[in-house]
Amino acid sequence: MGFAEEHQKWLDYHKKQRSGERLDRLERGHGHGEKMFAERVWWPIFGHLDDLHPEYEVSDWRGRPYFVDLVWKPGQVKFAIEIKGYGPHEQNTDRTRYRQELNRETYLQIAGYRVVSVPYDDLESAPELTVSLIKALFIPCLVQNADDEMSRYTRMEKQIMQLAVRSKGYIRPVDLVNRLGVDLRTIRKYMAFLCEKGKFKPVLTQGSSRICRYEYIHSVLDNELW
Repeated sequence: MGFAEEHQKWLDYHKKQRSGERLDRLERGHGHGEKMFAERVWWPIFGHLDDLHPEYEVSDWRGRPYFVDLVWKPGQVKFAIEIKGYGPHEQNTDRTRYRQELNRETYLQIAGYRVVSVPYDDLESAPELTVSLIKALFIPCLVQNADDEMSRYTRMEKQIMQLAVRSKGYIRPVDLVNRLGVDLRTIRKYMAFLCEKGKFKPVLTQGSSRICRYEYIHSVLDNELW
């Protein structure tokens, strides 16, 4: 499933969890800039939208609701991601709004969020710069949990994932039989386990229910783990 389908599925899921102002804000607030960030930066890094929350509601220092463009909460860490366009406050025509925005960012950090400001113009003209900066910022937080993550997998499962990464994300059962020296029944068993754990999804032969190969679900930690 590509980005467009996953993005719509992700949005639909979050809409179902909301009502009232929170739902209205999501429908109004998740616009072109936020979608462009998800497609041009987030998707190339992670390959999924797990733990990413659009138009996430927090309270500011006055106790008033405030909606962050995107919040990433993979565990103990929390990142508040704001897409910054070149708006009126940069020209000092709306100084009150600009001052409140800066105070909110400071308060978010007090509340335990790390604030990431992303220039809208870079998303249009140089998304690769934002990709490299986001990866450099996020990977240390993920690597802290890498050992715990990999402890979920058996030695055979790790070998299968390594082979898939080296095969550009797709691998056939027959390839695993030949490279690992085990029978097809064993391979199918392990692939079923890995699909349940969200690391692979089966690709069916066109017009058939037969699995012809498996697609590896990309992780930002692939290069660090193997």
